Amino acid sequence: MQSMYFTEEHQLFRESLRDFLSKEVVPHIDKWEATGAIESFIWKKFGEMGYFGLATDEAYGGLGLDLFYTVIFLEELQRVNSGGFAAAMWAHAYLAMTHLNKNANHEQKLAYLTPSVNGEKIGCLGVTEPFGGSDVAGMRTIAVKDGDEYIINGSKTFITNGVYGDYCILAAKTDPSAGNKGISIFIVDLDSKGVTASKLNKLGWRASDTAELAFDNVRVPASNLMGSEGKGFTFIMEAFALERLVMGINAHARAEYALEYAMQYMSERETFGKPINQYQALRHRLVDGHASMDLCKQYNYGVVYKMNKGEYVVREATISKLKSTEMADKVAYDCLQFLGGYGYIEDYPMARMFRDSRLGPIGGGTSEILKEIIAKIVIDKKEYRLPKD
Repeated sequence: MQSMYFTEEHQLFRESLRDFLSKEVVPHIDKWEATGAIESFIWKKFGEMGYFGLATDEAYGGLGLDLFYTVIFLEELQRVNSGGFAAAMWAHAYLAMTHLNKNANHEQKLAYLTPSVNGEKIGCLGVTEPFGGSDVAGMRTIAVKDGDEYIINGSKTFITNGVYGDYCILAAKTDPSAGNKGISIFIVDLDSKGVTASKLNKLGWRASDTAELAFDNVRVPASNLMGSEGKGFTFIMEAFALERLVMGINAHARAEYALEYAMQYMSERETFGKPINQYQALRHRLVDGHASMDLCKQYNYGVVYKMNKGEYVVREATISKLKSTEMADKVAYDCLQFLGGYGYIEDYPMARMFRDSRLGPIGGGTSEILKEIIAKIVIDKKEYRLPKD
């Protein structure tokens, strides 16, 4: 099935990336998981290799490649067995940089996008708020125009790269009376006066820094407004499809890696004189996981194919995230069970896979929220394709 989507060039890229991650990332993962901080040198190495610029135009230092290179990038990141490290990389490249690629003007791209491609500036996306969750239109962060600046007050939470990042693509209300039509998007330097970041202590994704950000009378140049006032909700909705598809791809890749590890363990672990992969109860349970994983994987590839052609895939991407993350969570649960007591020991990689996988059905829109979105599309015939004007 892969030959339908991946060329020889894609496969060579995968081999090169896997080799790079094995040599440059894997030896440091345990340290980064323990400290909760990813050392700065690896960002520069990713930039030098062009990995942050896969979807960026060549004019700004990128490679301008099709979306299946992004698929490979995401899949291989899952194989280093650190959901936190993977999240830090893709949150930079496919949350923050997606907005720069699509919505920034030329000057903003020179100031932020090119350094992001090079790994010199690290970005995050600031939409979710402590009291808002998935209710984007209900955000309370306010931006008030003051001459050639905006003064921003408010807070954001669950922000990957919020502690050690350099800038935030920030959503704030410039017209609180206009509902979702009053939301605008700004580029905010995280070293600006009045910005504070509090690091959150997470169950999983330990290597990534996840922050609650506070903005106290933060002054931002008016030139850092993306597009024009009131465009923010449109920008956010347009980006959600890619974000959800990214998380769906992450999930099928995470599940595939967990199954590979479990199968290897089961072929080596013996009880009563035979490897445990010969017990029907375990074999059939593993096959159920493999089948579910492969269904999600092939579905996700199909959605990528449609998105790569410019098709409207909000429904498909939402289904991808919903079903793939729930599948991966179940696979991680079962694979840990295959290891018995060893699955519960931190020295074995399944414990981390299990913890990291649990965020899938939560982050980027909970399964409950996604089901309601799909219901509105399928039952109520609602379209989330928003006008530019």
